[in-house]
Amino acid sequence: MPVNPVSPMNRREFVQKSAVTGAAVAVAGAAGTGTAEAAGRKPEHKPRTWTFSILGTTDLHSHVFDWDYYKDAAYSDAKGNSVGVARVATLIKQQRKAKGEDHVLLVDAGDIIQGTSLAYYFARVDPITDGVKHPMAVAMNHMRYDAAALGNHEFNYGIDVLRKFEKQCRFPLLGANALDAKTLRPAFPPYTVKKIRVPGAPDIKVGILGLTNPGIAIWDKDNVSGRMVFPGLVEQAKKYVPRLRALGCDVVFLTDHSGLDGSSSYGDELPYVENASNLVAEQVPGIDAILVGHTHVEVPSYTVKNAETGEDVLLSEPYCWGYRLSVFDFEVELEHGRWKVTGKTAQTLNPNTVDEDPEIRKLLQADHELVVKYVNTAVGTCTADLSAAESCWKDVPIMDFIHEVQMQTVKAGLSASDAALPLISVAAPFSRTADIPAGNVTIKDIAGLYIYDNTLYGKKLTGAQLKDYLEYAAKYYHQVPAGTAVDTATLTNANSFWDYMYDTAAGVDYEIDIAQAEGSRIKNLTYGGTAVTDDQVFVVAVNNYRANGGSGYPHIAAADIAYSSTNEIRQLMIDYVVAKGTLNPADFAVTNWKLTQAGTPVFQG
Repeated sequence: MPVNPVSPMNRREFVQKSAVTGAAVAVAGAAGTGTAEAAGRKPEHKPRTWTFSILGTTDLHSHVFDWDYYKDAAYSDAKGNSVGVARVATLIKQQRKAKGEDHVLLVDAGDIIQGTSLAYYFARVDPITDGVKHPMAVAMNHMRYDAAALGNHEFNYGIDVLRKFEKQCRFPLLGANALDAKTLRPAFPPYTVKKIRVPGAPDIKVGILGLTNPGIAIWDKDNVSGRMVFPGLVEQAKKYVPRLRALGCDVVFLTDHSGLDGSSSYGDELPYVENASNLVAEQVPGIDAILVGHTHVEVPSYTVKNAETGEDVLLSEPYCWGYRLSVFDFEVELEHGRWKVTGKTAQTLNPNTVDEDPEIRKLLQADHELVVKYVNTAVGTCTADLSAAESCWKDVPIMDFIHEVQMQTVKAGLSASDAALPLISVAAPFSRTADIPAGNVTIKDIAGLYIYDNTLYGKKLTGAQLKDYLEYAAKYYHQVPAGTAVDTATLTNANSFWDYMYDTAAGVDYEIDIAQAEGSRIKNLTYGGTAVTDDQVFVVAVNNYRANGGSGYPHIAAADIAYSSTNEIRQLMIDYVVAKGTLNPADFAVTNWKLTQAGTPVFQG
């Protein structure tokens, strides 16, 4: 929706200037008739005003320090970003000092406890207990968060781990659309109400409503099925925003783990929109502002007009990993005993110019060093350097490593009848920067290749369904007509199809003809040198995210299950190297997919 160029701040400035002009006219008129009191007029009283701010983070993914555990080095990227709440904490201290401690609230929009080796360590290697505190709970308690929304990745390690984390937090984890499957009542607090003290006036009551992502029902089906359900954001906001207003909230602020473009990555698998913050703003009256999360983008300030009231709703998304801090500034005015918002602005601040908070460093340095030691543990050796740099357009050995582990694991767990079926694997190139060096192989080398905490399935697809699946994957490429040069810088990520969404297959041979239109690209699909038939049945090794419908692939969510495991694929890869001792690409399953233009190979694997 377009942003109104006449912002509330501008309107207020216009009124103030008009009032000054009117006062001058009144004085001139009074010169000939006596004072205002003589004319029976009472002196005007200046309205009571106040300012306060809400600071916001999102998608921190357990980045505490400015450190890359996969590279065992300080974080760096081409844009000069820093990561970690330790730097963000310094910005927050600066904001509180400049504006006043009692003028600032601090909120997060979810995805806190998954995403780095530190997160994995405290979920699986040395799990949090009453005695072992999660580093993110320690850091966020120290930073004095007022509330956080639940992110979808909060559920990756199961509800029990999430409950332990919740118990360690001195702030509520909010989820108005995270409901108990049996009672359909909120399984977490839907909202919290914070009071901002104003000397000599009523408190400003700020209602903070938390909403999470409906996609949890798909992405973490194994952890939540039968225990929790996740209705839509709009539906639950319509229920709770009026309740907050009825409680006397002067300001209603939402923290949504949901993007703001109205899109969904899971097609029609769910009736609820994945990225619905703009729809919430447009369709639910009574909201002042929304902190947005989930999509890992920077949106400093965005305005949506509510369709019912015509009021502007202010939104901001501070990227991810602690790259940015959103700052919402509010002006309110006391009117008939109630505070009313008269102005609001939003911006994002970059913490890359400030130092890390030394207190957080002191609190969590020992935890950080434990994780550094863990990820640098050697688990075996490798006979050659394996790089993922070209994995998005070439068949490369480092991807065959993932496929090999998935197929060998599924094969060992199949029934006798399913073991007679042809077995293949599908997997995505999660990181183009991943590299397993020749020589010693450490945990961080493997963790940098397989960055998600996925588990493994074996599902059955027919040959026709497999071709549909691969055609869906092939929409990842932009169409490049025959005879046109192929530029890898612009070849991939068509249709907003990101690397983690693009699956390659091993165990079958096929070509992807990028000269053809989407839906007609898969050519020469064979198994064992013979063309795949429509009714041929395959067992497909696939991660749980994709198996449950993640990224909207056809057929796979409804396919019969031949195998399932609760072990993370990353750990299976580590165990494979430990058992082998030496990682040798010659041991991997032979596969051969390639890009072509009208039958002519573009790259050779």
